Amino acid sequence: MKLVLSLLHRTKAPALRSLMALGALGLLPGAVPGANAEGVAAATGTNRPNILLICADDLGFGDLSCYGATQISTPNIDKLAKQGVRFIDAHSACAVCNPSRYSILSGTQLFHAKRRNDYSLYFHEGQVTLPNLLKSAGYSTAALGKWHNGFGQEPEPDWNKELKPGPIEIGFDSFFGTPKSHNEAPYVFVQDHLVVGLDPKDPIRMNLAIGAHGEMTGGMAARAARPDDQIDQILTEKACAYISDHKEGNGKEKPFFLYLAFEAPHVPLNPPKQFRGKSKAGLYGDFIQELDDCVGRVLDSLEKAGLEKSTLVIFTSDNGGVYHKQALNAGHRCNGILLGQKTDTWEGGHRVPLIGRWPGHFPADTIRKPIFTQLDLMGTFAEAASIPMPHGASPDGASDLAAFTHPETAPASTRPQIFIGVKGMGLRVANWILLPYQGSGGLTIPERQPPWSEAFRTMGLTNSDLDDIGNIKPDAPKTQLYNLDDDLPEHRNLAPSETNRVLEMSKILSDSFPRGSPRN
Repeated sequence: MKLVLSLLHRTKAPALRSLMALGALGLLPGAVPGANAEGVAAATGTNRPNILLICADDLGFGDLSCYGATQISTPNIDKLAKQGVRFIDAHSACAVCNPSRYSILSGTQLFHAKRRNDYSLYFHEGQVTLPNLLKSAGYSTAALGKWHNGFGQEPEPDWNKELKPGPIEIGFDSFFGTPKSHNEAPYVFVQDHLVVGLDPKDPIRMNLAIGAHGEMTGGMAARAARPDDQIDQILTEKACAYISDHKEGNGKEKPFFLYLAFEAPHVPLNPPKQFRGKSKAGLYGDFIQELDDCVGRVLDSLEKAGLEKSTLVIFTSDNGGVYHKQALNAGHRCNGILLGQKTDTWEGGHRVPLIGRWPGHFPADTIRKPIFTQLDLMGTFAEAASIPMPHGASPDGASDLAAFTHPETAPASTRPQIFIGVKGMGLRVANWILLPYQGSGGLTIPERQPPWSEAFRTMGLTNSDLDDIGNIKPDAPKTQLYNLDDDLPEHRNLAPSETNRVLEMSKILSDSFPRGSPRN
């Protein structure tokens, strides 16, 4: 994670504005369609939808049965897909969680963030965020679950004091969840500005010199208040209670925005006992089946509260999945046929499941084939709720509500997109993606295998630039170019035969980062 932060911290140029010059090169087919193509119906100020945004952690493109998984059963999420729109070309902005979550909540790429490379708050004063935009329009706002977007203004917060600024300061009325991933210290819950259950006589002490994320000592009562195998169960209970509190006729006239960020299936794989052995894909599959159960309970709570029809639901993941031995041995592929995994700019790093449901507005049991990026969630929610976007809001995103309301006929967005891995960036234009370097753009290739990853030779992946064990061939091109319409698994590097396209796209991408190439 620190690799990508260091890389992006040095990048100041407004990349996406420069990338629009691709249109002049003939690489973009036609004009960008309007967000209200085909007469898209949005809500008025008097019937704005509740918004429930559910984000899983490291859930891959192939991890749900509605996306092709056979060793894992996800009936509740499958039902959601049957009731709404399932996207097959949806992407996080980054192949790791911190930057992608920042992009979801701000419509901004991390390389446009005004922040340091540390654990301080990602967002800057005066920035328009998704929660403060909705709050300004009369929404009640709440965040539950994994935060991982920093607290305070120091490199590392003092966990024994008030943690601010944080989620509350960027527009959430309330927050309850983990400060980082559940494998990263401190191993506690935070509610609003304070660690839950902290005993002043036993303060939390952090040693940042140990491990990748530091280590925690002290704070034993606070640590006990966050049982690792019960985190998503606790979040589910709180989400259901929040929805029940807003049930129809309960006197709460404000619509709500609930950002629900589950921990599964991020490591450590630690589902509760009642879910162990339930899948055919080891603990990884069990953890996902717990996630599915939690999602089902939350969706049931909407129905019981009489809010199902008035709530816009989005389910997605923050980045691609990670390969685990048990699941692989069982024949389960977390990212399906895609090349790569979390951290990579190959498709497996950032192509994610995304499902949208809004009864009466989004058609049921439909598939959206063209590209969608999570950078566009902020603008899409705003248009659905008829909220004007203020100047400077979502600078790298736009509304794509038509993709949900008319998924089979709405024109595809022609905006170029940048996807970020921890060792490089990729440029997507229409069906083409350019990676101006060798390897995965992440930690899979050519780096030494990280301790959490399976060896490349066990992943069953093939690519024309690599030998059977994942070494880059001596004669491999220095740049990668893939046509995703013809080669979604990225088997064949077309850079040698598409030299003009490579030069044009490389120049635009390089010009967007004047301090050096995105790789360096």
